[in-house]
Amino acid sequence: MSGPIINDTTTKTTEKKLTIDPITRLEGHGKIEIFLNDEGNVANAYWQVPELRGFERFCIGRHVQELPIITNRLCGVCPAAHHIASTKTLDAVFDATPTETATKLRDLFYMGQYVHSHIAHFYALAAPDFVLGPSAPSNKRNILGVVDAVGVEIGGEVIKHRSYGQKVQEIVGGRATHPCFGLPGGVSKQISEEERAQMEEMARSCIEFGKFTIKLFHDVVLANQDYLGLILNQDAYYLETYYMGMVDKDNKSNFYDGDVRVVDQAGKEVVKFKPSEYLDIIAEHVEPWSYMKMPYLKSVGWNGFTTGPSSGIYRVGPLGRINVCEGYTTPLAQAEYEVLAKTVKDLGVTGPVHHTLAFHWARVIELQHAAERMLELATDDVITSDDTRGEFKEPTEGVGICEAPRGTLIHHYASDKDGLCTKINMIVATTNNNAAINTSVVQAAKALIQNGEVSQGLLNKVEMAFRCYDPCNSCGTHALNGSPALEINVRRADGSKLKTVRNF
Repeated sequence: MSGPIINDTTTKTTEKKLTIDPITRLEGHGKIEIFLNDEGNVANAYWQVPELRGFERFCIGRHVQELPIITNRLCGVCPAAHHIASTKTLDAVFDATPTETATKLRDLFYMGQYVHSHIAHFYALAAPDFVLGPSAPSNKRNILGVVDAVGVEIGGEVIKHRSYGQKVQEIVGGRATHPCFGLPGGVSKQISEEERAQMEEMARSCIEFGKFTIKLFHDVVLANQDYLGLILNQDAYYLETYYMGMVDKDNKSNFYDGDVRVVDQAGKEVVKFKPSEYLDIIAEHVEPWSYMKMPYLKSVGWNGFTTGPSSGIYRVGPLGRINVCEGYTTPLAQAEYEVLAKTVKDLGVTGPVHHTLAFHWARVIELQHAAERMLELATDDVITSDDTRGEFKEPTEGVGICEAPRGTLIHHYASDKDGLCTKINMIVATTNNNAAINTSVVQAAKALIQNGEVSQGLLNKVEMAFRCYDPCNSCGTHALNGSPALEINVRRADGSKLKTVRNF
């Protein structure tokens, strides 16, 4: 954070701009700039993504069957999501129907991704704010501080079960990170009975860890009136938006496959669409101060960073999914879903949960569901079959969608007759959330910073407004003109800034 803050004591600043750079505990790079008016209140704030990654551009001309390997290099945290979305896109491009074995292996692999990703976010990125407190010293507000607070034994369980999620991905996907098993109509390898039994054992342990995590959330977060007050703070952490997420035929949450459902601020279904129809539903807006686009609902339109029925902004991810679904197919996750529904109803909430920090509660429910689903799949004998590849045809064009841990992920490819990629578009989970993240940051900054009084704790609470989305800026950064971002600060001998030159 640039400016006058040197400790967590609340001080009065005369600065007109506060910069949080770098923002912390997320994937990728970003900064927040907060502009104060003459009274020291927030006039505006910007969540800025200054990095650019040109994956859409340099995939052109590559063979489409290479794209599941190339696109999963977007991120080291969620490569499995891109691999699955890309593989499902190849199914559409080649008009291929995966076999039952291939489908279940992909789903099993993907549940490993959810277990490892949700554990990483909840314990390493979110927990420091709740276990240690949002105003704890910044050098303590990290995973090591959490381990110090909860004990090495619990820390060890966190690491172990995250590794189990990775191990499932390695067994099925060929590698724990940057998998390499997806093919149009199937997967590239069979698994053995010994591998199936190993995954079953790990899944059973992950279910117990999911139970522990939900109890921890209740004991540490919901039972703490200060933290509950943060979650319920409608001035800082409450947005009434549309929501989007994938559901099965019964509107139960599904991470791997289904139709994409959109509901409005009252929870009423607006549309349910298939992957091939996404361009009829979603458009993308661009702002000059960010390299991440801002999707919105076409039927509503882009009306700026506003909320309510007239705003086309929507949210995806754990909160989006829990608002569009009507429950879960696994018993423990369903039980906690019902606890959440009763709790918010008792608090007077009707319809969707618009409290932004409730992302965290939804995330631990999803962790439980992924572990239960992992066990269901790992105990299904069909996954050891050698029927791992279905038929496919000549390549054309197709769209694949899955639910990344961070939200709805869309891949769209077109191919020539030789299988070379001629067009590619990706709308990543964090891109889907980008307009809402900006809106959340502005809202939190305006509610928390008053009369020029700032502290590191207050600024961290502003960061909490984006952190609960679990953003992945590395995945989400694309610019329409494709030009690289370049900014040069020219400084005097004493280190003060003389001028800034930039091409954006």
